Amino acid sequence: MSFEQPLPKSLSPSRLADFQACPRRYQHASVERISQPATYATAKGRFAHYVFEHLFLEPEEERTIERARSFVDPAIDVILTAEVRQEIAMDTAMLERMLDEIEAIIVKYFDMEDPRTVNTEGIELRLGVNVDDTPLFGILDRLDRDGEGNLVIVDYKTGSLPNRNYDSATFANAELYAALCREKLGETPTKIRLLYVAHGETLERTVTDVVVRARTQSAVSAWERIKRYYSDGDFPATPSTNTCRFCAYKDLCRADGVPVPVR
Repeated sequence: MSFEQPLPKSLSPSRLADFQACPRRYQHASVERISQPATYATAKGRFAHYVFEHLFLEPEEERTIERARSFVDPAIDVILTAEVRQEIAMDTAMLERMLDEIEAIIVKYFDMEDPRTVNTEGIELRLGVNVDDTPLFGILDRLDRDGEGNLVIVDYKTGSLPNRNYDSATFANAELYAALCREKLGETPTKIRLLYVAHGETLERTVTDVVVRARTQSAVSAWERIKRYYSDGDFPATPSTNTCRFCAYKDLCRADGVPVPVR
């Protein structure tokens, strides 16, 4: 087959993760651009990101918990649109549950750090670079400057805490962000901080040149395969229990005869 849609103009860390998990998922999401319906988890994540993004757009001295709470009502209008509410079947009880969880996230976040003391160099920072003919693009939640003058990548996480036996996967996206910073800003961040704001816990990892080079090369190799699959008109499916469990495209794959595991 041949695709009517053009090849995406860039490769982001999240789309790279899609491709590495299953090329067919990348085809549906990035080439055919079949939208994935919202879930409670994605809606809550976007809600929390909205609050923190707008909090950090405020002057340092005004980044208080009261100010953070003031962004909750605007977030309801911007994030919880009629379409999103329909997709997640949101009723009054679900809305109240989400607002309670967002309040808990805000409280836990302010126990984790004082945003008035944070020296940030970018909020929702958009970085695009070209490495070995591979167009990479990413949006960083925050790029901070620590007390020693080093750059630190900060990423908010509203989901569950990861298994520490799989740190390589946990930090993979952010490590590619480090590569973007190196290429675009001429400076490599020294640390990555993942703020699990629903649990009040922080995971931190030092950035190494070896890992940054490896993440970059992995993206370059993936882009070559993406271009080849696009030219061939087919992105192979690689079904597995973990890969298919939360995939929005299971029914499409089943219709194409892909042996999607049942769980």
